[in-house]
Amino acid sequence: MVKVQSFISGAISYLPGGNRWLFERRKRKRKVAGTLNARYCYSVWLRHLCMANRHRAVEGVPRAVAELGPGNSLGSGIAALLSGVETYYAFDLVDHTASENNLRIFEQLVALFRDRRDIPDSEEFPQIMTELDSYAFPADILTDEVLAASLDDERVAAIEQDLRHIGDRNWVPKHITYVVPWNSAEVIRPESIDMLFSMSVLEHVDDLDGTYRAMSRWLKRGGFMSHEIDFKCHGHANKWNGHWACSDLAWRMIRGNRPFLLNREPHSTHLRLLEENGFEVVADIQKMARSGIRREELAPRFRNMSDDDLNTYNAFILSRKP
Repeated sequence: MVKVQSFISGAISYLPGGNRWLFERRKRKRKVAGTLNARYCYSVWLRHLCMANRHRAVEGVPRAVAELGPGNSLGSGIAALLSGVETYYAFDLVDHTASENNLRIFEQLVALFRDRRDIPDSEEFPQIMTELDSYAFPADILTDEVLAASLDDERVAAIEQDLRHIGDRNWVPKHITYVVPWNSAEVIRPESIDMLFSMSVLEHVDDLDGTYRAMSRWLKRGGFMSHEIDFKCHGHANKWNGHWACSDLAWRMIRGNRPFLLNREPHSTHLRLLEENGFEVVADIQKMARSGIRREELAPRFRNMSDDDLNTYNAFILSRKP
């Protein structure tokens, strides 16, 4: 059920330089359709922005935005800034970014916004599960007036300078704050952001309870969160939900010494944590499949999983802090 390669990768993670080798291999695989691709980042951000406007979580473009787990580049956050966001916070566990990647993606994103390109759809990036009614450039949100201000030459130059000085402790950023590793809710002031988003990140977070508490602390009253969560096994099993058939001992062997893997928490865990932290769910769009493992194949800790959880492989959850 679980792939042998996953156990081998877990063992490699204990070797000197093993995690770096695993990371570089993963980065090479995702270069075409991940955060090292400007069109992917453009699509991710605009889908979150369009969904937030569609469900009336916000009107227009929020001022202060945070991203959890930006990954190999700050591309989605750069897209947010170029669409008019004033301040972008990036929180990650491991520093994956490289200045040359950010600057390359920045230049490509500037061109995409200036040309008002349509949003890359699910045919181009099928791994982005959040679907829109229309993939036309959202001119009703990003009007000519909004873009004239957001793409002003002086403002674009200031964003570029922030990117060139990522990691420079002597630099005072104007638009970008990159916090890695973030290990405390105190990394920014309480109630300082309007929107928090993530893309296939929350399934990797070990301390989900603490993370939801932190996100609640960071958001202003009336602020909102937009998360796409991937509940699949991420290639570690022969069936998409085969990770739920794996015993805790076997999963620890697969995890190895890696800083993160999968927390294996189902859809209902996120809904519970949202409720416990006082969030109102605005939209919960699930993708479901019944082609995975059967209930009798589940590991003991997952035996009481609901049918809804067992069959949910992806969810887009939009929530608001009252």
